[in-house]
Amino acid sequence: MENNLFHLQYAMDTFYFLVCGALVMWMAAGFAMLEAGLVRAKNTTEILTKNVALYAISCVMYMICGYAIMYGGDIFLSGIAGGDTLVDDTLKSFAEREDGFEGGSVYSSASDFFFQVVFVATAMSIVSGAVAERMKLWAFLMFAVVMTGFIYPMEGSWTWGGNAVFGMYTLGDLGFSDFAGSGIVHMAGAAAALAGVILLGARKGKYGPNGQVNAFPGANLPLATLGTFILWMGWFGFNGGSVLKLGDIANANAVAMVFLNTNAAAAGGGIAALITARLLFGKADLTMLLNGALAGLVAITAEPSTPSALQATIFGAIGGVLVVFSIITLDKLKIDDPVGAISVHGVCGLLGLLLVPLTNDNSSFSGQLIGAATIFVWVFVCSLIVWGILKAVIGIRVSEEEEYEGTDLSECGMEAYPEFQRD
Repeated sequence: MENNLFHLQYAMDTFYFLVCGALVMWMAAGFAMLEAGLVRAKNTTEILTKNVALYAISCVMYMICGYAIMYGGDIFLSGIAGGDTLVDDTLKSFAEREDGFEGGSVYSSASDFFFQVVFVATAMSIVSGAVAERMKLWAFLMFAVVMTGFIYPMEGSWTWGGNAVFGMYTLGDLGFSDFAGSGIVHMAGAAAALAGVILLGARKGKYGPNGQVNAFPGANLPLATLGTFILWMGWFGFNGGSVLKLGDIANANAVAMVFLNTNAAAAGGGIAALITARLLFGKADLTMLLNGALAGLVAITAEPSTPSALQATIFGAIGGVLVVFSIITLDKLKIDDPVGAISVHGVCGLLGLLLVPLTNDNSSFSGQLIGAATIFVWVFVCSLIVWGILKAVIGIRVSEEEEYEGTDLSECGMEAYPEFQRD
């Protein structure tokens, strides 16, 4: 009877992992639609190409070496299928646990890889929006190879992988906690994006000589709205799957609370951003509303299991307010981010990490700060080096003429909206 229960839990937790991984994979569509909606029409095909290609590159590079770097094991996922001893080894791991059926997670290693690889793609998707409309496609894809195959897996090995940073200390021992990746995924992606944006420079005409900021409206706000809802839905897999288990009462309840808090934070972020934009600009700004909901989602990702529903809503609202002011501030600093990715994922990712100790006694503010600094410095410096090499060797920015004509034609040779006049 006990073996049957173990078989059932293994199957249930593995299936839950796979379903949540599929939800997170669907976030790739959300990023693609959001970014396609917020760029100008003449850059739509190119941004869609980036999003599909970066997902494919992430899957291949994490399979080749990323997963091995982050969690140990062999390159090319050798042996991940389990072999002839899979059943005996799994049942033995159950039997060795003190709590039996209600102990820790036991699931297929292949399902773990699938769940982890879609997180890698999420981190890389953040970069594509921030460097949109002026970066060379192939330079971006070359960076994606390094980011997903080495830079992200290394910082992931120091956090979720539990390895010591440069052999000196583990972040977990210092009181660092990041439940589903506010820092490990979102802030890391924003750090890589910031390095690229600094070397890339602003879009032509974005900033005037007297400090004015010229708006470049997105071509398709319905698409951007659809993308936001897709991301909102996918986030249930992102945070919910990070519980790592479903097959007992305590963990099933934890999953439900994570879903509830994830949704509450997104709602709080969207409302707070909408109100903030109305007070600042006198209008209901849809793009701020969308980014506010995403900011709330990023902020709750570091710890969605321990806050109450009210706390989660408040945390999301803080993120929604913060993201509006962050977008304004970055524009004043002439850091050109067409979709607000650095503000949503970077600034609010840091916020999420700093909110964790308010509800999770296993973390500390000092540990969160050390962890955030470690992630940011590693990703930013490595990315700056890689972007710098690419800039010196092949160049990372399209020509002024190509930027004016649009990267759809110069990089892809086709337009997304050929029947309409391009701006």
